Amino acid sequence: MPLSEHEQRLLEQMEKALYAEDPKFATSLRSTGVAGAHRGRAALGVLGVLGGMGLVLAGVATAVIALGVVGFAIMLAGAVLVYSAFSGGAGTAPAAEGEQPAASQAPKQTGPGFMGKMEDRWRRRADGDPQ
Repeated sequence: MPLSEHEQRLLEQMEKALYAEDPKFATSLRSTGVAGAHRGRAALGVLGVLGGMGLVLAGVATAVIALGVVGFAIMLAGAVLVYSAFSGGAGTAPAAEGEQPAASQAPKQTGPGFMGKMEDRWRRRADGDPQ
């Protein structure tokens, strides 16, 4: 059911107000190219896992080992597809030649956060301090 002219004008006004108020958020909502591709790949992977699981179960039920092996291979491929869709390193650029990755440039230091406090407690217990 198409929108009426009044509804279309209201929608355009809301869109303009959103762009004026928070342009970064508005552009992130509009750009669905990469996110849509990742979502589609993840959905395909989930379907592969479920289909492979069905083939494994069918292979067990019919005692056809080859069917179970094919099902397992499809399940594994689907799981890899889902993992690659959700992995964080897919969109990062590789380091230039001779450069160290950002993680290895600076040593990891514990701050006043939760883990830092827990490490301090652990060190005090190891030294014999009660608290």
